[in-house]
Amino acid sequence: PKVPSLTRTSPRLARSSMESKPVFDKIISQLPKQGPNFAKLGGGAVYQIVVSDFGEEGTLCLDLKSREGSARLGSAEKADVTITLKDADFAAMAEGKLDSMQALMGGKLKIAGSMQLAMKVQQILEAVREHM
Repeated sequence: PKVPSLTRTSPRLARSSMESKPVFDKIISQLPKQGPNFAKLGGGAVYQIVVSDFGEEGTLCLDLKSREGSARLGSAEKADVTITLKDADFAAMAEGKLDSMQALMGGKLKIAGSMQLAMKVQQILEAVREHM
């Protein structure tokens, strides 16, 4: 009998193992209390974070244009900056183990839009980490 490959991962298993999900959840849950702080750090912009290995489920829209801010899973209608990276790299950035500039220079992070705004994501993640 043919033995199934162990290297393939079912989509259901892959979705449940998204390392970035707790960070996305924490950003969304912290916004009611930390919105003004995040908005100040984020420079009044709309951020789209795309974890490339997870499609729409791996996309976070972080709108920091208003004082309260808002965050939701899914794509932004019009983002000022889109940051794309793999799940493990975003998780490492969120934990403070990977610097955004190192990730950019190493080809692990791709930016569409404002480079200046993209670098503020590191500060936002540090604020999230403080409240985890």
